[in-house]
Amino acid sequence: MKKTIITISRQYASGGRQIGEKLAKSLGISVYDKELISLAAKQSGFSEKVFENVDKQSANSLLYSLSTGMYNAIGHFDGANNLPLNDKVFLVQYNVIRDLAQKESCVIVGRCADYVLRDNPDVIHVFIHSDMKSRIRRAVEEYGMVPDHAESMILKGDKRRAAYYDFYTGMKWGRVENYDLTIDSDSIGLDNAAKLIEDYTRMRQE
Repeated sequence: MKKTIITISRQYASGGRQIGEKLAKSLGISVYDKELISLAAKQSGFSEKVFENVDKQSANSLLYSLSTGMYNAIGHFDGANNLPLNDKVFLVQYNVIRDLAQKESCVIVGRCADYVLRDNPDVIHVFIHSDMKSRIRRAVEEYGMVPDHAESMILKGDKRRAAYYDFYTGMKWGRVENYDLTIDSDSIGLDNAAKLIEDYTRMRQE
């Protein structure tokens, strides 16, 4: 296949990360999820813990920067040194994602990658969702959550992702029109979900 870039957005505990890993392995390309933290840390000089721990409840400074033209045509911010740490972290990851998309075929999980690469017509954007029962099972078995608290933790995880995405993109997280393909992961299983994305990718590239 020609150069392949796939972004995967996902509900919390829907199996999106695992699907991304399976897909990348089948396609023989790299997958970037937490790996982006290492790349962003190396590029910025910030420690990885900064990226892992930074509060996602950001100030309005980034949207102000967009509205006042601080954002320039090549994907960087003028005056970015004056931004709060949260926004600097987002910008570093933004540029890492764009650089990766220029350099190689890859699967990128989360990090608002669908928004960052929205203007690239060759990128395929996927959203993974699932029913709450399956998400609770996965959260308990794989994340070690206490069963009685799992649903509330999952809903909080979705809320954090939605707030972060909505703030930095100005778009609504999970809206179907933002994606090329949406999949109920547990209705067909994670392996089949990965295979479905692969088949769709091949059809798009024919």
